[in-house]
Amino acid sequence: MSHRLIDHVEKALGWTGPERLGRNFAVSDIDETALAERILTPSRLLDLVMRRSLADPQLRCFRDGTELHPNAYITQSVTRRGQSIRMVDMRRLANLLDDGATLVVDQANVFDPTLEAACRALQWWSCERVQANVYLTTNNATGFDLHWDDHDVLILQLAGEKRWEVRGDSRQAPMYRDSARDSSPSENIVWTGTLRTGNVLHIPRGHWHKATREELGVGLSMHVTFGFVQRTGVHWMTWLADWSRDTDLFRHDLKRWADPQEQELQYQRLGEAAVELITSRGPVTYLTAYKQETSAPRHIRHLGILGPLHSIVCVTDFPPQINQEGDTVEVLAAGKKLTFTRKALPSLRLLLSGDPVRLADATAVTGNTVERVAKILVEEELCAWLTPELSSGYTDLIMNAAS
Repeated sequence: MSHRLIDHVEKALGWTGPERLGRNFAVSDIDETALAERILTPSRLLDLVMRRSLADPQLRCFRDGTELHPNAYITQSVTRRGQSIRMVDMRRLANLLDDGATLVVDQANVFDPTLEAACRALQWWSCERVQANVYLTTNNATGFDLHWDDHDVLILQLAGEKRWEVRGDSRQAPMYRDSARDSSPSENIVWTGTLRTGNVLHIPRGHWHKATREELGVGLSMHVTFGFVQRTGVHWMTWLADWSRDTDLFRHDLKRWADPQEQELQYQRLGEAAVELITSRGPVTYLTAYKQETSAPRHIRHLGILGPLHSIVCVTDFPPQINQEGDTVEVLAAGKKLTFTRKALPSLRLLLSGDPVRLADATAVTGNTVERVAKILVEEELCAWLTPELSSGYTDLIMNAAS
């Protein structure tokens, strides 16, 4: 899957892949306004907020660095049947933004097809799950106070400008659940500057930062933050703890009331079993399982009553693993293992490329087998029906695979 956003990030930051994600701070002042406008505009964001009936906590509003109570911008709309629905009061929200405020939409990729496709492309690129949060700040509004994130972020400035200050970390590799609280900001200022439309910023986990529009006057800033929660040794150990349930010894009660000699014998056996478990299921095994065990994301299931299946796209969180052995081909993805005959291999490589596929074009490339393979992949939810709405998220950003 080749996405224009990834091409832009790599070119702007001088990267050749995801290997430098989370390593060092990086920023680029190369403008790419056309790409930024294609990803999301302020008017599209506000239209999404209005039509999706978003509410807290996925939608939040801040003024002077303080989060406002939802009642300041959320209303209860009552239907003629007396049903109450929470939704954004667009007049109140407009007044807040006109005075200067920050609107935050968490997981905007769940609601917008363009951000959905972008996050999926970034997941295939990084082999980590990705979430997109959008921040719209107006006029002279302040941003959040100096803080750090428990994940690596790539930031694309979508519109306007905003001033940033980025500092180093004050605790190595801090985590959301940690043994000590990281509450003392670093004094080491790594970068201060202004992001403008199309600029890219990479902030590693634990780096302190803040952004503001103070003293910038009338105008706005909108950026999208792509968050990457990379796998750590803690994640691996947690996964091993789940696998320990597969061994009888770990499921037995600890001998709290036994004599010391019997206790020591049990502890010794547990230690030996733990070493065996660690050896048999190392980090590489965990990372492979992590990619293969995720379930299929939300999508619209194709129904025959809606018409024939014209186009599909692979919607797995990570690239499916395609293994050929003799006359059979195995596909591992989304917690499933599918087996095909060898003649399905060209169709599988095309349909599972991550790029949209128009079946008529695919037939010309791989033959009639592709339609049967496509039907199976859709039924097994590795691929999804490419509706016009979902297709819009790929247009001009990812090429049609068959072409």
